[in-house]
Amino acid sequence: MATEYGQGYGHGLALHEHGVPEHGGGRRHRLPAGLRAPFEPRSWREFGYVLLSLPISILLFVYAITMVSLGAGLLVTFLGIPVLAAGLAGCRGFGALERVRARALLDLEVADPEPLRMRRRGFMAWMGAVLKSGTSWRALLYAVLHFPWAVFSFVVALNVWVYGWALLTYPLWFWVFPMWAGQDGLQIYGDETHSFYLDNPFEITVTALVGLLFTLATPWIVRALTTVDRLLVHGLLGPSKLATRVVELESDRGVVVDTAAADLRRIERDLHDGAQARLVALAMDLGLAKEKLSEDPQAAARMVDEAHGEVKTALQELRDLARGIHPAVLTDRGLDAALSAVASRCTVPVEVQVDLTERPVPAIEGIAYFTVSELLQNISKHSRATWAAVDVWRVENRLMLQVVDNGIGGAATSGGSGLSGLAERLDAVDGILVVDSPVGGPTRVTAELPWRTV
Repeated sequence: MATEYGQGYGHGLALHEHGVPEHGGGRRHRLPAGLRAPFEPRSWREFGYVLLSLPISILLFVYAITMVSLGAGLLVTFLGIPVLAAGLAGCRGFGALERVRARALLDLEVADPEPLRMRRRGFMAWMGAVLKSGTSWRALLYAVLHFPWAVFSFVVALNVWVYGWALLTYPLWFWVFPMWAGQDGLQIYGDETHSFYLDNPFEITVTALVGLLFTLATPWIVRALTTVDRLLVHGLLGPSKLATRVVELESDRGVVVDTAAADLRRIERDLHDGAQARLVALAMDLGLAKEKLSEDPQAAARMVDEAHGEVKTALQELRDLARGIHPAVLTDRGLDAALSAVASRCTVPVEVQVDLTERPVPAIEGIAYFTVSELLQNISKHSRATWAAVDVWRVENRLMLQVVDNGIGGAATSGGSGLSGLAERLDAVDGILVVDSPVGGPTRVTAELPWRTV
């Protein structure tokens, strides 16, 4: 199955190393980020998150400690197990709310953790699933750890925010002290004999400037505080690495199954429409030739000669089909010879360089072969190139492939193009496909596969 560039060539869309469009004309601001930060919605959302964290963490901490302590104390009776399970289930519920809060105020997307796995129905099965779930215990750990951090971040954020704006706006409200407090201004120091007030224009101006510094620094301080919250939410309330890996493997398995089914359908279609149809026609021609052999030997000889040509064509189609399944040269001589054979059939001159001291396992070798084969087919059909190169080498435990051409560029892995299907095939074996193809060329496609030896 050939991969097509067609969706990509000729379109004004450049790609960075992960295939995501780069739109160089982002929104420009007249003010630098440091001056905009105190007024940006993101800063206020993060500040709101820190303020809400304190009451929520208090509630969550009290609930978690109370339920776990009660459940642990009642473990001598049967009641301790359901109480402990209910406490863990409540922590899971609070964890779901925390993910929603982080998504709304911190723009943090955290996937839901793996659900409870119960082999049978019933309350006992539910309790066992809750107690065995790592998600439940991570949510309990979050409830315990988040409380002291929420207290610290609340105190720090509120103080720097309030003091910053209070000092910045001091020129607007310093008159309150002489009018209502009976003193010249804000008192910085005072004892029985000495006192210092911020009451003259210079001191008021310096106070406002200090407040400005605090105000400009506050959003970045709050952002640093919420970074820890992001780590806690992502690390303790999201899916575990093992669960994420299981989901990836299930997805990769689906891709492999779909790819194998598509290949089988293609082989069946090629056999049915190509070699099989020719063999049926050949059998009919030979039957007619047999009937005419006694009546018209010359016509029978012509029919046999035509049948001989059909046999050659059918054999060539079967040979091409077998090469598409798994070429014999790849099995016998490895990637170097197989890729050289593929390059010789490309419509443009191709330089092939394979720097491998040993061969990978057949599965990885086959994927590498078909990846380069499909990329060279793309070059032949769509690139308008006059030159191409194929490089294969090994870096530690990774097999690297790179195909370069000087064509018109514009290749993309998006939009349902063939390159996206090729990327999915590589991803199914923990591989990566990186496309660098600016409009006007050149195009550089790099594939990375895991290295496995027999």
